[in-house]
Amino acid sequence: MAIPFQVTFDAHHPPTLAEFWALALQYVLQPPPPGYATWDAFLDEMDVPGDMRESRAAIVDPQGEGPRVFFQQVPEGKTAKNRVHLDVSVSGGPGTDDATRRSRIEQHAALLEGAGATVAARIEEFGEFWIVMHDPEGNEFCVT
Repeated sequence: MAIPFQVTFDAHHPPTLAEFWALALQYVLQPPPPGYATWDAFLDEMDVPGDMRESRAAIVDPQGEGPRVFFQQVPEGKTAKNRVHLDVSVSGGPGTDDATRRSRIEQHAALLEGAGATVAARIEEFGEFWIVMHDPEGNEFCVT
């Protein structure tokens, strides 16, 4: 049996990064716990101070299949290349013709550029094509 996991990002502003990655992965912002209409209602009950309320955020797969992605505020900025990165796989996989795969990758990359990502490189190797990008806080990822 596999062990459940979540992916955690250090972030300057977790809510902004959560919104970006929700778009990138077609996830949704994590809803408040059962019994609470809003996160503010929950945080009020937990006595979380106002200046701490944007220090964390999370997104979830609306179908409940993928891992939760958590964003936690840290004081320092990103200073080096990621040792781990996400591949956002939108191409349709090996059974999809090359033109369709490339078009899907380019379209998704353009959507993410509009949301604050930047293109670092377009790569063609061994019959594959992908785009290396940086999210709004500089984290590397690939659109494949």
